[in-house]
Amino acid sequence: MDLILWRHAEAEIGDPHHDLDRALTAKGLKQAAKMADWLDRNLPESCRILTSPAKRTLQTVTALQRKFKIVPELAPNATAEQVLAAANWPDSKEPVLIVGHQPTLGQIAALLLGGNRQDWTIRKGNVWWLAHRERDDVESIYLRVAIAPDFLTK
Repeated sequence: MDLILWRHAEAEIGDPHHDLDRALTAKGLKQAAKMADWLDRNLPESCRILTSPAKRTLQTVTALQRKFKIVPELAPNATAEQVLAAANWPDSKEPVLIVGHQPTLGQIAALLLGGNRQDWTIRKGNVWWLAHRERDDVESIYLRVAIAPDFLTK
């Protein structure tokens, strides 16, 4: 199974009481467009796309112009376990793209790649593409790619 973690692009500073209403900045809209273009070229058609209900994640995923599902369990302050359950990790038959938040996405990467709970940072707009494989009863999880919108051209 492939699990693609996409942190929302740069968002406005906002009131913590209205965190779900924070929108992307002009820079964030450009970041989302660049990454969406790259993802569209690289994601399989069968990829399920799940997003947090926050405005900034919705604006980020909308740039991809593919069908997506809003999953309340992916909202800010979700746990790594909630996100992995929503993705059906590691049992999903198709790849899953999660559009979400820090610190949760970094915690997922640390848990899957490092085997323990740590607060790794996935920067705004970045994608980390993880893969789970099983061969001869041996499971492995590895990083296929980690990329920032700054490295992409559009």
